[in-house]
Amino acid sequence: MTYEIIGQTVPAVEVMLDCGESMYTQRGGMVWQTNGIKMNTNARGGIGRSLGRIFTGESIFMANYTSEVNGAKIAFGSTVPGCVVPVDISRGEMIVQKGSFLCAQQSVDLKATFTKKFTSGLFGGEGFILQRLFGKGIAFLEVDGDKVERFLAPGEVLKVDTGNVVAFETSVSYDVETVKGLGNIFFGGEGLFLTKLTGPGRIILQTQNFNDFAGRIVSRVPRG
Repeated sequence: MTYEIIGQTVPAVEVMLDCGESMYTQRGGMVWQTNGIKMNTNARGGIGRSLGRIFTGESIFMANYTSEVNGAKIAFGSTVPGCVVPVDISRGEMIVQKGSFLCAQQSVDLKATFTKKFTSGLFGGEGFILQRLFGKGIAFLEVDGDKVERFLAPGEVLKVDTGNVVAFETSVSYDVETVKGLGNIFFGGEGLFLTKLTGPGRIILQTQNFNDFAGRIVSRVPRG
C-alpha cells in the first residue's frame, strides 16, 4: 500500500492498493475510486464493539474496500478545512478523539475505550468514551485546521481546550481540570474545563475547534 495526500484546503488521501489489500473507513469517507475495488459494509469487530462506537458518535458500520487488481486507487476525504495526518500504529497505540479517525489498513483495529477517570469523560466536553487505534499498519487522522505535534517529557503537562485534542499515545495520561475563578468561568469564553495531558509521549493537536466554529456560524443565522 502506498499513499499520497492530495489538496491543501480540504485534503484527501489517495491510496494505491495491490490485489488483496484493503482499507476501511467510517460511513461516507470514500470520495473516489478506480475500477477493481470491491466494497463490503459490516459491523467491524462484532456487535459489542460496534455498539461501543455509538457512544463515540461514530457509525455502527464500517465500509471496507478491497482491491481485486494491482494498482487500484481509492481516496478518502476530510470533511472540513484542515489536513490529513498518517500515523504508523506499528510504533505504538494511539488514543483519538471522536471524529478524528478517517481510514486505516485492515491490520489496524479501532475500538471504543474509557478514560481512566469517570469525571474526565463526564465533564470533558468530548464524551466519556474515546477511541483506541492498535495493531500494525497505517491509519489516517482528520485534523481541523493545522496540525500541531508535541512530545511531552515525563511529568510535563499541557492544558488544551478539549476540542483541539486530536490524538495522543497511550503513555500520555488524560484528565480534565476545572477552570478556576467565577469571573473566568462566566466571562472568559473558554468553557468550564480544560483537557490536561501529562507526559511522556506524543500528542497531536489541531488549531481549529470545528464545533466552536460551527456554533459561531449558527449564532449568526437570522431567526424569525
